[in-house]
Order: sequence, then C-alpha cells, then structure tokens
Amino acid sequence: MRSPLKLLVAFLLGFSATLLPAQDWAKAALEKSPRHREYVPIKHGDRTVQAFVVYPEVSGKAPVVILIHEIFGLSDWAKEMADELAAKGYIVIAPDLLTGFGPNGGGSDAFPSQDATTKAVGQLSPDVVTADLDAAADYGKKLPSANGKLFVAGFCWGGGKSFAFATHRHDLSAAFVFYGPPPADVTGITAPVYGFYAGNDARISATVPATTEAMKAAGKKYETVIYDGAGHGFMRAGEAPDATPANKTARDEGFKRLTALIDKSNAATASRPSRPVRRSKAPAKAAVAAVSCHDGMPSSDAKHDPKMDMAAIM
Repeated sequence: MRSPLKLLVAFLLGFSATLLPAQDWAKAALEKSPRHREYVPIKHGDRTVQAFVVYPEVSGKAPVVILIHEIFGLSDWAKEMADELAAKGYIVIAPDLLTGFGPNGGGSDAFPSQDATTKAVGQLSPDVVTADLDAAADYGKKLPSANGKLFVAGFCWGGGKSFAFATHRHDLSAAFVFYGPPPADVTGITAPVYGFYAGNDARISATVPATTEAMKAAGKKYETVIYDGAGHGFMRAGEAPDATPANKTARDEGFKRLTALIDKSNAATASRPSRPVRRSKAPAKAAVAAVSCHDGMPSSDAKHDPKMDMAAIM
C-alpha cells in the first residue's frame, strides 16, 4: 500500500502535468513573434517596477497601451496578449505589479504556485498599484516612438484596476475594462470607458446596470457588451486549445472591438495636442457599491472555478 505522502506527491505531479499545456500554448505563440520585446525597469520614488514592453513594426509613431494583468500576475498569457496588441500597431507596456513582492524580492515568476500568486496580488496596496501604473504611463508617453495617445486595458483583477485608474489618470484617451468590478466612485473619470463582460459571469456582469446608471448620472461615457455564453476570463480561456465555442467567439469579438475602439480614438485625436497629465488625489462620494473580482470575498482568499483555473495558469 502506498503511503499518504507518496499519494500526495503523485497527485501533485499529475495535477502539475495537466497544467503545463495551458502554459505552453501562450509561451509558444510569444516565442514565434517577430516583434521587439524587452523588460524595462521603471523607477519611481524609492521603488522600481519591471515592465514587459512590446513594440509594433510600424514606420510612424504609435499610441501606448498600458496592459494590466489578471490576478495571476504577469503570466505568459498576459505577455502574449501584449504582443498581439503590438501586432495591431500599438506600443504595449505591461508592468509586473508583483515586482519586489515575490520570494527573494522577485516578481510574478518567483512565486511557487498559483495560490501564492493570487494571494500576493490580492494583498497589493491600491496606492502602490496606482503609482506603478502612473510610472508605466509616464514612461510610455515619453518614448520617442510614442504619439502621445494613452490607453489602459485590464483583465479580471486588472479590469477593475483599469476602471479605477480612469478615475485617477486624466490624460487617458480611453479605458477598457474586461470583466472587472467598477470603482466605488466614478465622478472623477474623464475618458470613455468601454466594458467587456461575460454572459455567464453574473458576479461581475450583474454590476453593469448600476454602473451604467452611475456613469450616466455623472455624465460619463460608458459602453458595454455582454458576450452570451462566455465565462469570466474569456479573453484568456478563448485562446486556449480547449476553448469553448462561446469563449472563443467572445475572445475574437472582444479583441476586434478593442482594437477598433483604439484605432477610432487614435484617429479622432491624431490632430489634437496631447492633454496635460491631471490626476485625482482624493475620492468623492461613492456612487457604486464596491465589488471584488472574486466572489465578493477578499481577493487574497478568492478562487476561480477550478476548470477555468486550469486553462488560466500561465
């Protein structure tokens, strides 16, 4: 009879083996990319955040997209998504918001497990996250190849941070929220906000009606699409080899909508001078009840659906 310890080891090895293919497809796609990509240390104050930067193969200056990763950290999928956006003609900067918070001062790739990563992301200080995003945005706008237009796009936990960043950063051309919760107060938003939500994700999508009313009352632009049959995380899950038809459709349509909106905004503002950077310092009255991206629990303890998690780990 096998000992409990041996059974546990066998289970963990088997479990890990089922997850490896989910990492490989995104990593393989990234490795085939012809685009220039690099890791850049961005210093602000006494902190340095590492960022994954991908440049498009274009002849002119390009808009900058700040990509905010999921609760899984700066995964292979997040980097692969950054590369896909760069392929459409944008400079993409994806800061590793776990920089310095991993074992031995490492970042996302230093954590030993998905649970450790998600717990660490859930414990990040909102002020530190905002400062990191500001630093990434400032860095991007100063690049010689940047045209001055700034966008932010986030996914899951990052979707909520994208929405929150729009309340703070007032030189954004647009913010894109992929199945992320809304901020408590929307009155400070100055850029259009575009939401991408899943039909089978009531925990997040149920916030859309109240958020729509709050944005309307505040005179803000907020346009949403809910993709029928898709689940939370469809931009990632829809790319996986075992993607469901609904997730794949939502992913393809969502990516097409995202790039079309960036192109439209970039073209519409191409002849206008860039706006000075303005940032909100203090929140005003709460307009929307705060919602966690993970089942209403503290994000350090929250879990995705296990089947989704297997497709998610990068």
